[in-house]
Formats: sequence, structure tokens, C-alpha cells
Amino acid sequence: MNATTASSSTTGVRLHLVWDWNGTLKDDLDDHVSALNATLPALGGQRLDRDTYRAEHTMPIPNFYARLLGRTITDAEWTSSDAAFLAHLEAQPVRLREGATQLLTAVRDLGHSQSLLSLCPHSTLVREVEEAGIGHFFDRVDGRTGPSGGVKAAALTAHLDALGLNSEPQRVLLVGDAIDDADAAHANGAIAVLHTGGLHHPDKLIAAGYPLADSLDQAVALGLRLAADSPRPVRS
Repeated sequence: MNATTASSSTTGVRLHLVWDWNGTLKDDLDDHVSALNATLPALGGQRLDRDTYRAEHTMPIPNFYARLLGRTITDAEWTSSDAAFLAHLEAQPVRLREGATQLLTAVRDLGHSQSLLSLCPHSTLVREVEEAGIGHFFDRVDGRTGPSGGVKAAALTAHLDALGLNSEPQRVLLVGDAIDDADAAHANGAIAVLHTGGLHHPDKLIAAGYPLADSLDQAVALGLRLAADSPRPVRS
């Protein structure tokens, strides 16, 4: 990944990019598979490989467990398994996707603003962003502060409201890796481009029909083109 693709697609449109964290800027698919395999057997489930994880992953996460187990888990099971999963995940080192820092730099240098929104716990997100050394790129960093197990649409609404962008959703490009990311953007009137290297299998993303790219820089470039071609008024 490099900044060339994003830089070559500049259109004069000034956007605000909302980045997803897990599976997008943070390269942690294998960590998620490992964490699930460390906790799923306690619920009677079987270990799974990366392809199965990506093919079956869905939001909200309790529905993911139900797919894997063939049954609905109880509230007590969800609370216990989610805590164990997060503890395992948070013990892993933070690894950014290759070229992510250079891409964040290129996006900033093109004059676009950026923020970070995740459904991982807010305290964890802040710690990991600081550890990665990329906090200075973002106007705002928001993780989950309420109960786990939800979807991103309401969190994106609150995120955009805090940024003063709810009245201009057409200026917002969300880059993520999961169908829930694109669903949230669509629900808020924003543009979304998903990349194929994250937590959702490419076949699943293709079937969903949202704009798709094979890398983060290609996702940014595609998002800029979509914004420029949009019939909606976009302020520069």
C-alpha cells in the first residue's frame, strides 16, 4: 500500500474520512480468529479457520455466535464470552495495516479531515491508537462506551453530530471492512467503501453490493471518485 493511488485521485472535493479500526487500520484478523478459538469451546463450539470466520462473521456479534453454535446464546453466556474474547484480543500487540500511516499522511496532505470510529471499548481504542502513534491524524476518536453487541449506525450518528457533520453527510466517506460499516454509512447518508482484507470474506462483501476495493489506498481513491461523481451537492 502507498499514497500514490489516493494522491492521483484528488478531485478538489474536501471530504471527511471516518476510518474503522479493527480489520481496517488495525491488521488484526488473525487476532480475532485466535480470540474466538480461545473462547468458543466454552460455549460448546468448535475451533474455526480464517475463511470460516470471515464467511460467517456478522453484526451484531451475538448473531455471529448463534451462526457458529446453531443456537441463540444466553445473556450470561454472551457477557462471559465477550469479556474473555476482549481480554484475549487486548493482550495482543497492535499492528497497523502495512502502509496505513503513509496513507493517513497522504489523505491529510490532500486537505481532507479524518476521524476514527470503532465498536471496540473506548479505553482500549484510545490506548491502541496512542500505541500506534497515529492519534494526531484524527479530529476525533470514538470507541464504544455502552453495552457491547450492537451495530454501528447509531454510533456513527453520534460521531458525526460531535463533529458537526450531520447536516453534511455527503461530505463523509467511511472506509471499513464489514457490511455493518457500509450499512451505518448508508443509514446516515454518507459514502462508504469497503476493503477486502479485513474481517469479512470478499465473497460476502461482493454479495452485499457496496463499493469495494482490495486495499485501503484504493478504497480512498474510489471514495474520492464517488464523491466527485455524486449528484448530491458537495461543499469544498
